[in-house]
Amino acid sequence: MSTENQTTSPGSLVSGVARTSGPTMTEVAAAAGVSQTTVSLVLNDALGARLSAKTRQRVLEAAKSLNYRLVKRGATRPLFTSASVIGFVVDEFSTDPWCAIAMDGAREKAWEHGLTISAAVTRGDEEMEQAVHAQMEGQPLIGLIYGTIQTRRITPSPAFYRIPTVLMNCYAADRSLPSIMPGEILGGQTATTRLIRAGHRRIGLIEGEVWMDASRDRLKGYRQALANAEILYDPDLVRPGNWEPSAGYEQTHALMNLKNPPTAIFCSNDLMALGCYEALKERGKRIPEDVAVIGYDDREISQFTRPPLTTVLLPHYEMGTLAAEYLINNTVQLKGRQAQIKVECPLVERSSVGPAQLE
Repeated sequence: MSTENQTTSPGSLVSGVARTSGPTMTEVAAAAGVSQTTVSLVLNDALGARLSAKTRQRVLEAAKSLNYRLVKRGATRPLFTSASVIGFVVDEFSTDPWCAIAMDGAREKAWEHGLTISAAVTRGDEEMEQAVHAQMEGQPLIGLIYGTIQTRRITPSPAFYRIPTVLMNCYAADRSLPSIMPGEILGGQTATTRLIRAGHRRIGLIEGEVWMDASRDRLKGYRQALANAEILYDPDLVRPGNWEPSAGYEQTHALMNLKNPPTAIFCSNDLMALGCYEALKERGKRIPEDVAVIGYDDREISQFTRPPLTTVLLPHYEMGTLAAEYLINNTVQLKGRQAQIKVECPLVERSSVGPAQLE
């Protein structure tokens, strides 16, 4: 069974990748009503995390009720002897928390097998990538996870082919390396379908930057959901954005100025949804009674909007877990066309979309 183009739910079985046992951090986050980042900070006792005692208690109670256990260093016996390190390399730092979340998933899976994570940042510089590889090759390395901040195609460094390497949030055009990617098309379809099920047929879309894979794929998912519901695609309802709140604000006004404005708006990320909220409130529109809004990413802020934002989760924790599993299971081959595994982006239900009317 090929794993190419396959989408999997967090924790489900993919060919060549073992099933993640027990409840996931995503499930704890959903039960506690917080983000994965918050769960990670609480369960790892992160120093300096500005979280209230009430939030910490809610996370701990949710973890306990689900019987979720965070694997601690040294909690299990080592299964590897000649190699004990997984390299985790990213192209750049970002204000987005995805890198820490993905590394947390990889770290926990590694520790289950007595392995540790060695992390580095290359800033996308080929010479630096070569230097990082040379340094890591001097360690007892079982393989490398290479991730990018933006979901995109890359030209892998020659050093990537000297040791088993799994790409995360990026891919090689010739599929010469295996990759773990978010299922963005299905994510866009999930968001749009949720709005359709709430009874909406005029659904606006505020895109991200159109040159980015994530933006293009979320648009494809939007169009697929409309087609499945036999709703005619209207290009006037699709507006260009740039992932920033200002774009959500400006393009929401543009959508509401249409002769036949939408009754629901799908923002391609949560930050643009913040701007969308502000524009709708300026126009005296209630959310979701007058206009439903859905976002994408499940950023920390999405639970604190009024009303709390229904959104789609980017499964960075599960991607990190799967990438580590891929290396641990020794499924990476250095020749031939490699698998591209796509991980489901699940819906995070809050209050910005009305109740489902259609099944």
